[in-house]
This record gives sequence, C-alpha cells and structure tokens, in this order.
Amino acid sequence: MSTKAASQFAKPKIDARALLGLYDPADSTDWGPIRAAQLNAGRHLALFMLGANVIGAAMTILICGALAPNWALISWGSITAAVAAAIAFRRLSAEYRDAYTAPLSAVRNTVFEGVALGAVWSLPPLLLGTRAESASALGLWIVLSVLMTASAVAMAALPLATIGFIATLGIAIGAMLYLIAGPLLAGAALLFAALLILGCFVRAKALVVIRASEIALAERDETVSLLLNDAEDKSADWLWEIDTGRRIVRASPRFAYAVGLDPVSINKMPFLQLLAGPTWEAGNFAPGLRTLAEKLKNREAFRDLVIPITVKDELRCWEIAASPRYDEQGVFVGFRGVGSDVTEARASADKINRMARYDPLTGLPNRLLVHEFLERAIAEAEKWGSRCVFLMIDLDRFKAINDSLGHPVGDRLLTRVAERISQLIDDGDLVGRLGGDEFAVVIRDGSDSAKIERLALSIIQAISQPYEIDQNTLYIGASIGLAIGPRDGRTAEMLIRSADLALYRSKDAGGGVFHLYEPQLHIVAEERRVLEMALRSALQNDELHLNYQPVVSAETGRLTGFEALLRWQSPVFGAVSPVKFIPLAEDTRLIAPIGEWVLRTACAEAARWPDPVRVAVNVSPQQLHNPQFVTIVASALANSGLSAERLELEVTESVFMSEGTCATKVLEKILDLGVKLSLDDFGTGYSSLGYLSRTRFSSIKIDRSFVQGASKKVPEAIAIIRAVVALAQSLGMATTAEGVETEDEHHMVRDLGCTKVQGYYFGRPLPVTEARIVAQSVAPRSRDTAAA
Repeated sequence: MSTKAASQFAKPKIDARALLGLYDPADSTDWGPIRAAQLNAGRHLALFMLGANVIGAAMTILICGALAPNWALISWGSITAAVAAAIAFRRLSAEYRDAYTAPLSAVRNTVFEGVALGAVWSLPPLLLGTRAESASALGLWIVLSVLMTASAVAMAALPLATIGFIATLGIAIGAMLYLIAGPLLAGAALLFAALLILGCFVRAKALVVIRASEIALAERDETVSLLLNDAEDKSADWLWEIDTGRRIVRASPRFAYAVGLDPVSINKMPFLQLLAGPTWEAGNFAPGLRTLAEKLKNREAFRDLVIPITVKDELRCWEIAASPRYDEQGVFVGFRGVGSDVTEARASADKINRMARYDPLTGLPNRLLVHEFLERAIAEAEKWGSRCVFLMIDLDRFKAINDSLGHPVGDRLLTRVAERISQLIDDGDLVGRLGGDEFAVVIRDGSDSAKIERLALSIIQAISQPYEIDQNTLYIGASIGLAIGPRDGRTAEMLIRSADLALYRSKDAGGGVFHLYEPQLHIVAEERRVLEMALRSALQNDELHLNYQPVVSAETGRLTGFEALLRWQSPVFGAVSPVKFIPLAEDTRLIAPIGEWVLRTACAEAARWPDPVRVAVNVSPQQLHNPQFVTIVASALANSGLSAERLELEVTESVFMSEGTCATKVLEKILDLGVKLSLDDFGTGYSSLGYLSRTRFSSIKIDRSFVQGASKKVPEAIAIIRAVVALAQSLGMATTAEGVETEDEHHMVRDLGCTKVQGYYFGRPLPVTEARIVAQSVAPRSRDTAAA
C-alpha cells in the first residue's frame, strides 16, 4: 500500500457537533478518549486564563475609574475574579485529570462556563462604555479584544466554552461601538469576533485530529503486538532458588516483589506453601502445583510449567522452569530456576483463541472447535467402550429466504436457529455452527438410541416453527444426518463425513427428516458417481464457463479488477453449484485440468481489458502441490499477452496446512514471475501468522462472515477486521472485504481500513460480455460501479 493511501485510511473523520460536545456519533471513532484529552488540555491552561481574567479586570477598573463609583467597580472585579476562579478550579478538579475517557456532558456543560464569564465581562462595555470618552472606550475595547484573542488561542481545546465566551462578549462590544460610533465599527467588532470563533474552531479541530490519530495509532500497534505475540515483558522474569528442604534461599528482589513480600522475610519460607497460598491448609491444590511437587520430589528438570498463584488477593498466572543443582561431590543441594508472570499473555492468548474458535454471528463454537470437541468425544468413547453421536444439521429453504429478503434477514434467522438448538442441548454436550446454514451437535453419551432420535426430532420441530423477523413470518425446515462414533468413524473427519452422507440422504428424501449413517448409502454413492462421470466430460464438452465479479476500491469505488468464478451448466443436471462440483473435482483430482482451463481462459479474457484492470483466479491446494504449475502460469501469461502484475492468484490457508509439500516453493516461483498473491477467507480456518511472514502476499481477503458480523456490531467481528487490517498494513498488504451488500457495509469496511471491497452491492458475478463492458467503462464512482 502506498504512503498516500495509508494516510487516507488513517485520517479520522471529525464531526463538528461531536467536536463541540453536542453529539456523540455512532461511527467507528471512540470520542470518549478525545473528550478526555480536550478537558485535560483545558486544565493545563486554566491558571493562565485565571491570571488573564484577573489582570484584565484590574486594567478595566483603572480605565473605568472615572465612570463609576469605586465600590461598583470593585464589586464587579470581585465577581469577575470569582467566576474565573470557579471555572479554573473546576477544570483543575481531579474528576477527569487522569481519566482515559470522558462523557459527552463533561464537554457540553463547559458552554455554561463560557457564557457566564462572557456575561460578566459584558457589563463594562454595556453599562460604562457608552458614557466613556474616546480614549477610555478605546482602552476598554483593547483589553476586551486581547482577552478574547487569548481565550481563542489558549482555550481552543474546549471550543464550545470559548465560542460561548467570545460570542457573548463580542455582541456586547458590538453594541457598545454601535451606540458610540455607529454601525461601521460595530460591524468590524462583530467580524473580529467571528474570525476569532472560526480560528478557535479550526484550531480545536486540528488538536482533535492529532489526538484521534494518536489513539488510532496506539490501537493499531496494540492489535498488531497482540497478534504477533510481541508484547512480552522481559523485565518480569525473575530467578528463584530452593534448598534440599524446598525452602527459598537467596531470594532475588524481583521474585520477592512478584509475590508481594520483602526479600528478607521470604527467605527460608517453604516454596510450595508460598505458591499454594490460601489453598495450602485445605490441600485443594491446582494441577500445576501438584506437577511441580512431583518434579521437585523426583529431582527432575522441568520447563514451561504454568501454575496459578494468588498475590495480594489477585489471581496471577506464572510460568516457571528449573533444574536440580548438585555440588562438586555430586550431592543434591536444591533447585534453581526462573519464572515470569504470564497473566496478561495468557489472557491475550485466550482472547485470540476464542475469536478463532467461535462464530462471530451466532456466538456458537465454529468448525474448528466442533472438530476438537468431537475428537475428544471419540477418544473418550473408545476409552470407555461407549459411543458418541454427531448430528449434522442443514436448514431447508434457507437459501430462498436469504436470496429474496437479503443476508441481514438471513443472518438474524441463523441467530434465532442457533438459540433454538442450544435450548435443546444438555450441559456437557456441544452445539456449533459449521458455516453457512450448517450446524452441528456433539453428544458425548450416545448410549440411549431412543433419546438421540427424540433429540433429532425435537431439533427438526423446533427449527420448523415460524419466525417473526422484520414483520415477516418465515418458515424453514431442517434435515439431519447422524453418525455414531467410533462405529461410523474413528476420527473426527471420518465421523463428520459419515454424518454428511447421512445428511445427503435426508436431503434426497425431501428434507425435514433425519437419517442415521449406513455403510450402504447407495443413493448418495450413485449420485456422486454419476456426477463425477459428468464432470469428467464437462471440460471436453464445453459445459464450463466463467463469470466475473467486480472488485472496487473502497475509497473511490473505482473498478480495480474482477474475480473469475467457475460455473457449470450441465445438460443433465442443469446449473450445478460450485459448492457441489468443486469439492468433487478436488476429491477426484480433476481440479488440475479444470484449474488450468480456468487460468488460461481468465488470462485470455483479461488481456482484452484496459490496463490496469486485474483478474483474480482461485487456485486449489492440489494445483500448488504440482511443481509444473509454475510452467502453466508462465504459459498462460505468454499465450494471452497479459502482463504478470495484472494476474492475482487467490489461495486459502489450507495450502499451508500440509507439511512436507512443495506448495510454498511453487508460490515463491510464481511470485518471482511478478504475479500477485492473495490470501482468501483469512480467519475462517487455522489462521496462523507464520506463513504470512514467509510468503509475499499482496493482499488479504476478509471473509464475508466477519463483514456481516461487523455490520451487526458484533465486537469480535469488528476486532478481527481491525486486527487483520492492522496486520496487513504493518506487512505492506492490501485488504479486500468480501460479501459487501449494502451502502452501510461499504462505509463500515472503508472506515475500518479495508482497501478494496467485493460483493453484490457493487455487482453480482457477470457473464463475460457484460464484464467486458464494465471493464471498458472503468466506472469512477461506487454507485456507477454498483449499477453496472
């Protein structure tokens, strides 16, 4: 990403009403810290303004000495000093001195301070200025003008209070000059006050922009540090040592500080008793502490042992390592080791782990966590000779509702479905969302077959009840496939595959039913076989074609390229979904010739488009495991005449999951050709940061599930998008948000920092002729592109 583009994304949007403290916008900018910074800036110059008011009042009394009795002038000066002092002491109060955030009312209420002080200062020009001689009137005007100027400069951080003061006093001065010299000087005074107000507002906006930029930069650095695990505090390490009686000796100051004691009193204390704390008497020790005791008893070295410890009534988490010590004669003399407080690191890891294992839309465990839970359930069933049950649930007629009413309604419907299923599941079992409209249930104890069947029927009945969403009464159904472990599969993958086959049978039966996996699922096997035969001849019979979906700039809406999407129009099966035939092509190893055809066809078509419109082509992991794929890419570019920088290959995280393959080497050679590389569906799989540093990606695509979750204000989804954007920016990569379907979603992902967007809002996948027309037009605005 260029520096100019990066600066555009980092520049915050400043709402004038929010700047004045009149409105709290509901955008991505957090105004609480900004308001706290405004109040803090006003506190710093509070004494200066108090002094300016006191000096100004004294000078005014001297100038107007002949115009009013001394007691009146002194009374006015006392009132002015009292009001100025009250304002100064209020701003010096400790309420928001060290606060990170401040409420809207704290800034908004400062207008009363400005108006009150302005009203007090308006008394001399209104009551005395009209009777003053020209010299006195000029002196009074100079004092008041200097005071207004000082307020506009020094108190610009609180613009509403300053504007209230200047406006009130400016009107009073204008009235005085109007009565003395006529409308010309009065107009000049009002113009001067207006210019001061404008200058104050501009300066206030500049100060807020600087503070907002600092907050955004700190948030980005914190997110990237969290993702890269680079925030470990090395100064938290300490040394510890115990003797043969497991008593602490030569305690270091850091160790003593870590446990909240002084180094003198901690010596000779039993090490295990110190770590156990309040649990020592009860004997209710944590597993880590029991492991530590066993290691010390057996005189075994250990490392990375995590134990909980209570320090000053606060539960902390330590990670310790140690080795036994022996003297010159080989006699055991104790242990010496090192420890560190990893409480924050583990909390961060737990937070990231939850984000990676839970669905942002429904809050249910995602496919990864379901897979892990199922593996444990199968292992327990094998260990105890019992059985577990896996239920795969697919919603009937959901796609029709999603297509007709839109994804926002579909997402709310999925959330309601998740709630209904969760209410039927016992504690200890698990319900999760596999993706799309697929859910899963893992039953750890499946010994009662009748109970499992009743549960499956209950789930179907619960899901089939009507839903009231946005004044629409919606009806869907559910089909379920059941598989019993370990009978139908000794691994999670095998059991999920068995349940999937049973689900296909339920779908074939018309939906709304459940089926148990049987080894002889002839209907499913025969359909797969026939579909495989048709797919083998589809390429030769010219049944495959490509559609092209526009990809546009998030900032300008200008077309940057297309993603080539494969479609199959079979004379037997009709339009076959890519979700159905692409996995089949991968399983039957037909993806290589089909993928080569897609690549060559896309390059040939893109060569017809104007420079620099790009084409993105999805690449299967199987293609990258073939060393000859580099030659295929080079040949496709050479034969089409397309420049390498206009071709972008999209790969998924699964490419990096297989160890010992040549996929990474193939990608490096392709990158050497000048071809761009994009990471697709980032965050939906086994997201690891290692391959991001090893592979030169040019962009990261954010899955539509996160975009949809963020549009619903789901904190986890917003956090993930911000984290991915910050990570991409730190690594010099662009970010593409998928599945953008509304103008609000477009603005949201743009404000979050995404550089490119793709989705139905900007265009559905287009036939080649329509895509060619759009490419030739290169629409400059997002709405034009969306219309195209």
